[in-house]
Amino acid sequence: MKSISSLARSFAANIAGHALRLFALFVTAARADWRGVGPEPVQRVYYANHTSNGDLPMIWAVLPAALRRQTRPVAAADYWLKNRLRAFCGRDVFRGVLIDRRPEVNDNPMDKILAALDEGSSLIIFPEGKRNMTDDPLLPFKSGLYNIAKARPDVDLVPTWVANLNTIMPKGEVIPLPLICTVTFGAPVHVAEDETREAFLARAAHALADLRPEDPA
Repeated sequence: MKSISSLARSFAANIAGHALRLFALFVTAARADWRGVGPEPVQRVYYANHTSNGDLPMIWAVLPAALRRQTRPVAAADYWLKNRLRAFCGRDVFRGVLIDRRPEVNDNPMDKILAALDEGSSLIIFPEGKRNMTDDPLLPFKSGLYNIAKARPDVDLVPTWVANLNTIMPKGEVIPLPLICTVTFGAPVHVAEDETREAFLARAAHALADLRPEDPA
């Protein structure tokens, strides 16, 4: 049985999660465009572009409740554990799979990712590995997406494009601009037999970039 403190923390995380979702939807008018898949509660890895720290909350906020309950982001521990508020959000609200990126720490990301998948969770990942601050649509993908595809070939890898978020809240601004943030979910990709890492990552990146609006803000 859960302790009283654990139940209280879970209750607080649930309330905070609802508040964060409502705030995100109010500020950005975020909407989901289920272009290549439907919002069925099946296990998936949503892999997304990354231009803002708000990308994760936006994807999480537009998921229907059944999907949101089973979906966990893979995120950097050094960011989400930086202070108590972030730690509460990262661990308790988003239930993140937190990866310690410090070189001196022997923390194998794939062990945690595969454990989460084996527990039945869906995941949100950012295969570029860091925020894209360039004019290019995407940074080169890290190998993690390929490793997941090889290790768990039956899990759908769903390209997920977050549009307009970095324009809604430009760096240094306090008041959001009145634009709609759209999260577009594409058709799943899987690694083909004998497909090389380079070929798969290029194909997965192409599937994601294809979801980019023709005239992105």
